[in-house]
Order: sequence, then structure tokens, then C-alpha cells
Amino acid sequence: MYAVIKTGGKQYRVSPGDVLVVEKLDGEPGAAVAFGHVLMLGDGEAVTIGAPVVEGASVSATLVETRKGEKVKIFKKIRRQGYRRTRGHRQEETVLRVTGISADGKETKWDGEVSMVTKAELDARARGLDFATLNVSKKALKAAATTLAAMMPTQLASACSRICLCIFDNNLAGCALRFHTASIARAGALVPSFHCLSSSPAASRRRF
Repeated sequence: MYAVIKTGGKQYRVSPGDVLVVEKLDGEPGAAVAFGHVLMLGDGEAVTIGAPVVEGASVSATLVETRKGEKVKIFKKIRRQGYRRTRGHRQEETVLRVTGISADGKETKWDGEVSMVTKAELDARARGLDFATLNVSKKALKAAATTLAAMMPTQLASACSRICLCIFDNNLAGCALRFHTASIARAGALVPSFHCLSSSPAASRRRF
């Protein structure tokens, strides 16, 4: 079964299980959305055309996310006048998963499970990025780094540099200083681990 609905001044042909992108609708992710403006119904060879809508027909869907669409660039130019203007626009849109169509006491439902994973998260996974920290601002990261530095002892804070040198057995040895950040959440303190890389003065400087 399929239906033709109207929303946001546009018409869409939908079936149970379809992913639908429409003009922005109110609601939070996971909310149920119902469309009562059904213009046409189709079930096999039987087609019902509304006048202008089909009485008693409705389409149900689940709101997945509200996002901004692809950027559209608007360029204006007046020749021989030196006039050039470039503007950009991203229309807000809502993503829906159609879950069922009902009409005349007959209802067709989608038996799948609605996934609430957003397009931005799928794109981040495809690029091998961590979506949880992808949208964190640089200001927030800097504040977190400042807080982390304040938690360090003075001698450890001075050792956190691009080149780490330490004295071991009266010889200069390059050491990599690694902080186990997982211990911060457990014990509230930094646990440093030193790994001697070489005992020769020539290898005393090593970047990490």
C-alpha cells in the first residue's frame, strides 16, 4: 500500500518503511507524527483519489531528526558595474520514518525498528571520527585542557612538553611520558608511566 500526502506545500509518495525528508516540523526525535492530508491511496491495482483528500485516511511516521539541508549558493552579478554578491542558505528539514498507512479500517504497518542514528553521526563513522567529541568547540577543549593542567602536580606539568628529557643512571635518556587519563575518572589523579627509550645521549631527544 502507498499514499500521496501533502505537507509543507509539497506532495510525497510514501509507503510503510520509507525514509522521508520534508520541510521542518515541530517535535522532538522519537515523536509520533500523523498526516491526515492524504490525496491518494493505492493498494495493488485499486487506486482511491481524494476530492481533495481521502476521507478517513492517515499516514503515521516517527520523527528521526531535524537538521539543516545541503547548502545552496546564491550568486548575483551585474555586468560592467562591478556588482557581485554571494550568499548561502541551508534550509531546515525534518527526517521521518513512515511506520504505517490506515484507511477504511485497513491498516498497513512497517514491522521494522526505527533507528534514531542521525546523518551527521553516520558521516562521522564513515570518516573514522568520534561523533561524541566532533562538535565540541575549541573553547571547551581549551577549558578542559586548562582544568587538566591545574590538576597536575607542578613537576608533572613542567614535564608535559613536545620534547621530554630525563636523567636516568647519570645518562641522558629520552623518555616518553604518558598519562593514563582513565585514572582521572577513577582516582581523580594522574598516574604517569615512564618508558626509557635509550640510554645513549644521541637518542636523548625524542618526540612523542
